[in-house]
Amino acid sequence: MSSDTSSDTAKKDDLPPPLQFNFWWWLLYVTSNVFSTLWFRLRGYHQERLPKEGGALLLLNHQSHLDPALVGTVMNRPISFVARDTLFNVPFIGFWLRHCYVMPIRRDAATSSTIREAVRRLEHGFFVGLFPEGTRTSDGKVARFKPGFVAILKRARVPIIPVGIGGSFEAMPRGSWFIRPKRCCVVFGEPIPVEEIEAHFNSDQSDSDFVEFLRERVIACQQEADARRLGTYTAASAAAKN
Repeated sequence: MSSDTSSDTAKKDDLPPPLQFNFWWWLLYVTSNVFSTLWFRLRGYHQERLPKEGGALLLLNHQSHLDPALVGTVMNRPISFVARDTLFNVPFIGFWLRHCYVMPIRRDAATSSTIREAVRRLEHGFFVGLFPEGTRTSDGKVARFKPGFVAILKRARVPIIPVGIGGSFEAMPRGSWFIRPKRCCVVFGEPIPVEEIEAHFNSDQSDSDFVEFLRERVIACQQEADARRLGTYTAASAAAKN
């Protein structure tokens, strides 16, 4: 047995059941729920599209530092996000990251160990949340996706959930440390099933084309989130876009 396999097997015991009660996550969830409801009038839409069982890879647009908390608040289960490894050394912040299932990642690259850990959590039944843009937007628009997450898709047989966040850029744009009371919305898109993902990898379609397809799905969710928070969303307008 290889050392990597032995290490992964040894780690299985340190992952709790995905829905097991976690006091620290629950405390953060309740605090964020109260603050987000009062300050952002936060609303989530289409949570029924999330799988009831098993893992899933959530791909999200990245508008501000608020994004992980906003998405986690409109769900009733933990998400394993990734965060810059240096943040784990910061007092208080590092404590919460370690106790809320966050995975460290180097800023310059998605290392093989991070990919293995993401796959391990997905196979264990966790939701893993990624921001494929790699950094926060500077203008509110969804930037090009970095393709590093494709390596995770090739190893984990889980559906993809596109997620759009609207309003957090207005609430806390890049470079700002003041949190404005702007309305925020989170929209969960239709899942992309395992069969469709595998069909892509077995076809002649390039990975870059598939990544762009996923980006368009996230953009559609982000546009719906913006329309809902601004009060301009209608079923007719959504159908027209589709």
